[in-house]
Amino acid sequence: MKTKIIIAFSGLLFATGALFAQADCATKAALAYDDAKAQRYEQAYPALMEVKEKCPTYSLATFQYLDRAISHKMANAQGAQKEALLEEMIQLMNERLKHFPDKTNAAEVKGDVAWLKYENGIGTKETQFNAFDEAFKESPESFTSPKRIYAYFSLLVDLQDQGKKSLQDVFELYEEVIGKIESEENKLAEMLAPLLEKQEAGTDLTGKEKQLVDNAEINLNAYSTVKSSVNGKLGQRADCDNLIPLYNKDFEEKKTDVKWLKIASERLSQKDCTEDPIFFKLSEALHRAEPSAKSALYLGQLAEAEGKSSQAMKYYNESANLETNASDKSRVYMKIAENYKKQGNFSQARSFYRNALAAQPSAGRAYLQIASMYAQSANNCGETTFEKRAVYWLAADYAARAGRVDPSLSRIANESVAAYKGRAPQKADVFQEGKQGQTIRISCWIGESVKVPAL
Repeated sequence: MKTKIIIAFSGLLFATGALFAQADCATKAALAYDDAKAQRYEQAYPALMEVKEKCPTYSLATFQYLDRAISHKMANAQGAQKEALLEEMIQLMNERLKHFPDKTNAAEVKGDVAWLKYENGIGTKETQFNAFDEAFKESPESFTSPKRIYAYFSLLVDLQDQGKKSLQDVFELYEEVIGKIESEENKLAEMLAPLLEKQEAGTDLTGKEKQLVDNAEINLNAYSTVKSSVNGKLGQRADCDNLIPLYNKDFEEKKTDVKWLKIASERLSQKDCTEDPIFFKLSEALHRAEPSAKSALYLGQLAEAEGKSSQAMKYYNESANLETNASDKSRVYMKIAENYKKQGNFSQARSFYRNALAAQPSAGRAYLQIASMYAQSANNCGETTFEKRAVYWLAADYAARAGRVDPSLSRIANESVAAYKGRAPQKADVFQEGKQGQTIRISCWIGESVKVPAL
């Protein structure tokens, strides 16, 4: 009986102590939160740390304010002090995930930790890469930062240079990160397209819509830059002179490995290394092993290289119908469109350029090609000289759109816009015709309207 009383009394003391601890944490937290809100981080920091240690589950706010306080301290820290704070920040992120798993995105935490290690040179390149790799594989959809995408790929290339990863590893990750970048570009371009059309039609955008356009264009620029950087990092590794010997060497051993055949064929196709016999061998082996959109595309490229245009178009159409990846489907449609354009069948070419844009809204080259066909048709469309020259305004609109959905095309798009506007009716012409603000219907195969601008 005496033992039971002692145990019960001990339990009571423990519970009372826990209550006192909670009450003490609440008092300290309230004062620390006020300091943090007022950006008095030096004052807030010790109390926040104490609350985190004594009552880690008290409130998520403890971790949020500590994040700010440690970031503030790191801004002025150097050497060993900064290293200690970085380790503290990483520990803080992991503890937040442990104590508030329902209110914390695990993949984002892993991505943040990986970026801290990379940006501050913590650990080896291998451990930094593994941290990014874990974050990316756990949640590719949340791995959207252009800087982190580049760091992830760059580290793998550095490891390949050190002999710790294979060239095949590099190509496999390249396909993944380029696919990720293009997926994010497509989301932005798809959101942007109707707003650009509204703007070009002369309708004012709301404040919210203007902000959406600005943010989308900033992010498209960022993805365009990182795509260029990734391709730059890949560099000569993906040149025909390196790819062809590599795939020739491994072909006999891997000619039944579908994954290898896909990557090898894709690399050669993307780099236009299609005239070497190895491309034919790869394409045939892939088509035998697993007939698909890709193998049909490669056989189309082979037929085109041999001058068999109708056979090439048959394979390209088959490829487009089978393809499920939006970016790849767009590329096939671009090839079909380019073939029709070469034949002078502009109407059919435009249909397939539009198919390319439907599949991949950021395919700015399609807009440039449509603009080019319109400009080439100007003399054949319209009853009067003014109407014929008005076609160039329409061409300029399409060229401008190309640069907005794909910032990597900005220079050529801007040059094209300037050239087309230079050929369009000028201020005196508009005044003489008295058509300012009017809508002109473009005849012939174009079949679109253009509004006469206020010059």
